[in-house]
Amino acid sequence: MKREIITTGDGSKTIQIMDWQEQYHSKHGAIQEAYHVFIKSGLDLFENQEINILEIGFGTGLNAFITLIEFDKRNLKVNYTGVEAYPVSIEELNQLNYLEELKSLSRKSDFDLMHTSPWGDKVEIVENFNLKKEQILFKEISAIAEYDLIYFDAFGARVQPELWTVEIFQIMFNAMKSNGYLVTYAAKGSVRRAMQEVGFLVERLPGPPGKREMLRAKKQ
Repeated sequence: MKREIITTGDGSKTIQIMDWQEQYHSKHGAIQEAYHVFIKSGLDLFENQEINILEIGFGTGLNAFITLIEFDKRNLKVNYTGVEAYPVSIEELNQLNYLEELKSLSRKSDFDLMHTSPWGDKVEIVENFNLKKEQILFKEISAIAEYDLIYFDAFGARVQPELWTVEIFQIMFNAMKSNGYLVTYAAKGSVRRAMQEVGFLVERLPGPPGKREMLRAKKQ
């Protein structure tokens, strides 16, 4: 499918799949969305501890990179797993402007290491932040009670409804520790009901720019 780099509403770039008219991040602002959904509504629930994070849809690495920028402000040690079935090409990554927009040019080596580290290997990006990328389908995740926080950032249910099913959320529920959280930009009723069916306690939160609501789910 044809892909192109577009500029989103906050000046940061993302990838758009033309056939689907679907973007890797919100067209209203890629960086704004990442901070609102995954940091403010997810990472900020944790401090002064070691946590395991699972990202569903590693994509451009934006969510992982922002987590890297933010984690030590909360005195965290992070073990980050990013799952991606179809990795983004280096050519596409080189066209993104996250380092500039995040005023983090000094961390270019960290960003590059995130993307050049071998798939399947656990790599220390910086002290207290480890990354493991897994090139598998979401339905192939087999972890049990391993993760404190899940960033669920799959393509939308409009274009990939099979990623927002009871089956997938059961896998997420199984992979999560008790009292863990899952955060996602999505707010559809069908998504909320699928989460509830597998046992999550789900709350609606104010959404990022361009969206009225988002969802956060807790495993009690």
